[in-house]
Amino acid sequence: MTSLTQLTGTDTLTTGRLPKATAPIALAGCAAAGYALSVLGTGTGNAGLAIVVAYLLYLLVMEVAARMVEGPRQAADRRASNLIVGAFLLALLPLGSVTWEAVSKGMARFDVTYFTHSMRNVVGPGGGAAHAVYGTLWVTGMASLISVPIGLLTAIYLAEYGVRNRLSKAITFFVDVMTGVPSIVAGLFAYALMSLVLGPGVKTGFSGSIALSVLMIPVVVRSCEELLRLVPNELREASYALGVPKWLTIVRVVLPTAISGLVSGIILAIARVIGETAPLLVAAGFTASLNNNLFDNPMMTLPVFVYDSYAHPGTDVQAYLDRAWAGALALILIVMILNLIGRLIARRFAPKTAR
Repeated sequence: MTSLTQLTGTDTLTTGRLPKATAPIALAGCAAAGYALSVLGTGTGNAGLAIVVAYLLYLLVMEVAARMVEGPRQAADRRASNLIVGAFLLALLPLGSVTWEAVSKGMARFDVTYFTHSMRNVVGPGGGAAHAVYGTLWVTGMASLISVPIGLLTAIYLAEYGVRNRLSKAITFFVDVMTGVPSIVAGLFAYALMSLVLGPGVKTGFSGSIALSVLMIPVVVRSCEELLRLVPNELREASYALGVPKWLTIVRVVLPTAISGLVSGIILAIARVIGETAPLLVAAGFTASLNNNLFDNPMMTLPVFVYDSYAHPGTDVQAYLDRAWAGALALILIVMILNLIGRLIARRFAPKTAR
């Protein structure tokens, strides 16, 4: 049988399509033009202005080329793709900038001494953030122990038991309200609560954990509830048909099916609160010494340590700034490690869908 390509002498699959090299060549040309225009406009050249001009020129060139060769439909598709890629790169710029600044400026004090010494009796160079690292782990760990069971059980009730009743609607309303509570309000609440229980002016690591729990619980509830609702009802109905009670269906069917997303939601909630400064500054206070007792005396945390080092430097300003940047880098690494652990746990316990 004679093919259409043999009859026409052309490949119908590539006819009316821009060559693959069009986009890279256009991008390179627009980048050069954008830099040249920025030099003409400012005299010395501006990277930000050059990128913006190059991107706008690239959109214009690709739009005209696609309309001339491929037609309006493919031109619209390329336009949407280019806008999406541009938005992605724009969102990636702050993350890359913050990471670069933290790495480049934090490596000056990212050493063994920094993680093995505290700031006790240190007023200049030297010292470290061991007390702040331990404090962050203690405070965040206790906040997780408080928040995860409460948030997960609340999400199970909303998704499995309290469908369309008044109590579930009230809980959902208050969870939404708690999601928008400013962090400083959570710190004041924890401080006021512990002042009523233990006396005025008491600041402990446990107070900081309570403050973080107020911020963490609504995040856990909302993320876990949505993930539990995504579990297909057919799985529940199959379990009920076998005579399995509802609580056992939730434990053995629903939770294992959603475990990957649940772990990710919990890790997201921990990452959300681990960098909070205002509530910990109010509730947990700050100290230059190592304190491993959550229920006695103030406890330093990394966010407060970074803030205090940057806002109240001593006579040797650069030493305090180096410690602050190293603390910021340590926080980024802790969040990264938590995400890696969450992914490993999710992969290990996720249901096997293929043999």
